[in-house]
Amino acid sequence: MRIELATQPGDPHHPNEDFASVALPASGHGGALVLLDGVTPPPSGDTGCAHGVPWFTARLGGALLELAVSRPGHALADCLAEAISRTADAHRATCDLAHRRTPQATVVVARWDDERVEHLVLSDSVLLVEAPDGTVRAVLDDRIDRLRARGPVTDAQRNAPGGFFTAAASPSVAELAVTGATPRASVRSLAALTDGAGRWVEVFGEGDWPACFGLLSKEGPQALIDAVRCAESDPVRRGLVRGKGHDDAAVVFAEL
Repeated sequence: MRIELATQPGDPHHPNEDFASVALPASGHGGALVLLDGVTPPPSGDTGCAHGVPWFTARLGGALLELAVSRPGHALADCLAEAISRTADAHRATCDLAHRRTPQATVVVARWDDERVEHLVLSDSVLLVEAPDGTVRAVLDDRIDRLRARGPVTDAQRNAPGGFFTAAASPSVAELAVTGATPRASVRSLAALTDGAGRWVEVFGEGDWPACFGLLSKEGPQALIDAVRCAESDPVRRGLVRGKGHDDAAVVFAEL
C-alpha cells in the first residue's frame, strides 16, 4: 500500500484551513481517508464563532476519521452527521451556530475493506477512483457548478433549499452528500483533492481528471500542488482564477 499526503496554505501568513488525514486500523484490514476544505470567511471575518475555521476543520476532520474507522458498520453519512454534532457541541455554548457564516467545510471521505470501497462527497472537493484497468472516475457534488452555470452564486444559496451544501453546524446536511460504494476488486487507487488543488483541471485546464490522476500517481501530491502554484503565479493564467489568487490546497493519494 502506498499513501501520500500534501497540503499547503494559499498564503504563508494565513493558517491553512484544509484538513487531510488517513487511518489504517490496527487490524490490518482496510482504512479510511478524510479531506476537508474549510470555507474562508468574508473579509469582515464575522462568523459568530470565537474559534475560527482551522479549529473547526481540525475538530470535524478528526472526529470524522475516528468514527469512520471505529464504526465500520455505520454508513459514512451517519459518521459525518455524528462528527458534525460532536463539533457543534464543542462550541455551542460560546458561539452563534445559527450564523450563516459559522465555520464550515467541504467533505470527502473514502473507506475501504476487503469487500468494498465506500465514498462520500459534499460540496466542491473531488474524489478520484482508479480501476485496475487504469480508468479514472471523478466523484463530484456538482450542485455549485450547476448554480454557477445559471449565474453568480450568492451567500444566500449556501445550505439553503435549491442551493449548495457544506458541513457546518447541522448534522442533517449529511443526508444530502453524494454517497456510494464500489466493489474492492474494482478499485486500485484513490485520490482526494480540495478545490485549491483541483484548479489544475477546473480552472487552468492543464488536463482532465485522468491526466491529473496520472500526475499524482507518477509524481505525488506535492508535484500537483507545485504545478498549481506555478499556474497561479503566471500573469497570463492568473486571470482565469475566480476568487482568491492562491488557495489552500490539499491532496491525499492512496494506492490500495
